[in-house]
Amino acid sequence: MTEVPNRFRALLAEQDGDDVRRELRELEPGDLPEGDVTVRVGWSSVNYKDALAVSPKGRVAKGYPLVPGIDLAGEVIEGAGDVRAGTQVLVHGHDLGVAHHGGFAEVARVPADWVVPLPDGLSARDAMALGTAGFTAGLSVVRLEEHGLTQDAGPVLVLGATGGVGSTAVAILAGRGYEVHAATGKADEADFLRSVGAGEVLSREETSAEPERPMEKARWAGVVDPVGGAATAYALRTTRYNGAVALSGLTGGTDVQTTVFPFILRGVSLLGIDSVNTAGDLRREVWERLAGDLRPQGLEEQITREIALDDLDPFLDEVLAGRARGRTVVRVGR
Repeated sequence: MTEVPNRFRALLAEQDGDDVRRELRELEPGDLPEGDVTVRVGWSSVNYKDALAVSPKGRVAKGYPLVPGIDLAGEVIEGAGDVRAGTQVLVHGHDLGVAHHGGFAEVARVPADWVVPLPDGLSARDAMALGTAGFTAGLSVVRLEEHGLTQDAGPVLVLGATGGVGSTAVAILAGRGYEVHAATGKADEADFLRSVGAGEVLSREETSAEPERPMEKARWAGVVDPVGGAATAYALRTTRYNGAVALSGLTGGTDVQTTVFPFILRGVSLLGIDSVNTAGDLRREVWERLAGDLRPQGLEEQITREIALDDLDPFLDEVLAGRARGRTVVRVGR
């Protein structure tokens, strides 16, 4: 059995007055948090939540010092129960990377019930090309289809389409035969969105504009919304009869200015998507489907950047500044 190394590298964030200081450090096994399963991390990914966790104004981290990284994939070194040493696994959600040391370290220790076996058909790198963002996109599509969304019901709108959730949702929906319209605030990324499956590209100005009336022309059979705020209000007032909006994010704000009319006159549903505390059975089911019928077309094209652990710190500032698109995977293992 492979042993836990005596020393391993990790990006550590620590409170420094009103600021958060980050540096690549060497840790020891005694620095790891409690847990039943120890994983040699091969890959992780970068999410907006990771950048917030190391920002003094992010209000995501529940305490410091903290190894951020809400996603990880790798090989079990020390197992427990059904999780055996040598198994390839992935972990995301729960408190990982916000209150419990996460994926930006060469070794991680987590509770056994957080662990998902790596599905057949996905490598660890593939899994992190999806990560929390891909899982959220997949869960959004699952919930919309359970609500009744079908390919012949009409176009589907994806908001925040250049982000991780949005771009993966575009690719999943396009691969399943939907007509996908993608909204973005980055006009120069239209070609990228079309390359992953968008048929039409809308501007952020259109999807966040002040409404002229409580309801507008019914356009969308369903909406994947990782944005929130004004974009959610737009989605609600433009969704077709009995359609649904799957809401998973708040980058556009936490307040939604709407009326009851979309709900009572068109029967529109607002579906809350939570990827953090998803039940284990559903979590595993969605991952199995992400390796199968929900696998986004052109998964490799979703990876717009691959970086090493050494290059991670400055990239987190780019994410906070809104300069990232698609998925960034982190090569953690050496």
